[in-house]
Amino acid sequence: MRKDFAFKMKFGARIIKTGVAISLALYITMWLNLDSASFAAIAALFAIQPTIYRSYQTIIEQIQSNLIGATLAIIAVQTLGNAPIVIGLVSVMIIAINIKLKIETTIPLAIVTVIVLMVNPGDNYVTFAITRFSVIMIGVFCAFLVNLAFLPPKYETRLYHKNVKNMEQIAQWIRLATRNDAERKILKEDLMKINESMIKADNYYLMFKEERSYFKGSEYTKHRKLVLFRNMLSTTSKALAILKSLDQHDHKIYQMPETIQVLIQDQLDHLTNYHQRILMKYIGKVRYQSPDEVVNQLGEDEKELTEYFMELYDHKQVERDQWMNVFPLIGLIIDYNHHLIHLDKLVESFHTYHTADNEVSIRDAFPQDE
Repeated sequence: MRKDFAFKMKFGARIIKTGVAISLALYITMWLNLDSASFAAIAALFAIQPTIYRSYQTIIEQIQSNLIGATLAIIAVQTLGNAPIVIGLVSVMIIAINIKLKIETTIPLAIVTVIVLMVNPGDNYVTFAITRFSVIMIGVFCAFLVNLAFLPPKYETRLYHKNVKNMEQIAQWIRLATRNDAERKILKEDLMKINESMIKADNYYLMFKEERSYFKGSEYTKHRKLVLFRNMLSTTSKALAILKSLDQHDHKIYQMPETIQVLIQDQLDHLTNYHQRILMKYIGKVRYQSPDEVVNQLGEDEKELTEYFMELYDHKQVERDQWMNVFPLIGLIIDYNHHLIHLDKLVESFHTYHTADNEVSIRDAFPQDE
């Protein structure tokens, strides 16, 4: 059952686009009565991309790379022949050139082009080479057309929900860890999953950043959203760092006086609740609350925590090594606090100024993101 569910989650728009691009490439080559239609399908497979911008970038790079590959292949066949060693040398040259031009992603299809043009060239080689190169380019253009025809995934929605989901998991584990209720083995397993999910959120951010706006006003709004999401991801990373510290130093924290344990627990409860509230505020799901009121309360909590922690050291209520072991966690909590305040101000500013342009287009339903 779990395997079936995982398969369904991984089946998404890109797979469908790949199938459509392959079919379109085959139909066009057969309609034009061109040989080796399978090469167009292979080219479409390599050229399909998750965003329109990447598709545009890919088609430019693929044309450049395949032209170089085709040119070298034709020159090599005409001068050196098509012995396996010659094909291998030309392939090495293509790889080196693509690396030099920083278009490494085009290497697989460029190598396919070289092999297609150099193996079994036939009598009229120039016509043969032009035909097969055209077939490959048909596949590349079909992939580009399919990317244009299909609406791109809403990476803003995916990014937001992925970040919310990550923060929910982190907050749950922080609450358990500060109460000494966390099952360490399960926590370590979930930390690995959260790390992977954070990487996926970073990838969604890059995809969202690559999405192009076609109006000047929307471009300005997009820039503000990018700043916001960058800070959202950064702040969630701060929360994750606290969770990792709690996991690493759990036994040392529980050896500290009960008062400091309670202060850490209360402070983190307030901060994680505040964090989740900010995320809900971005999509308009919480009532207005003055950031100054929250900042003042968090400032008092931070002052109480840090002053008591310093008293432990000044009055030698705990061993120096024991105090130093917990010191990094206190620093992380303070840093997390400041990041949250900054994020809240960004969200508040986003919704306060230029409200006519700052539209949030987050869908409630969490999309399949695998």
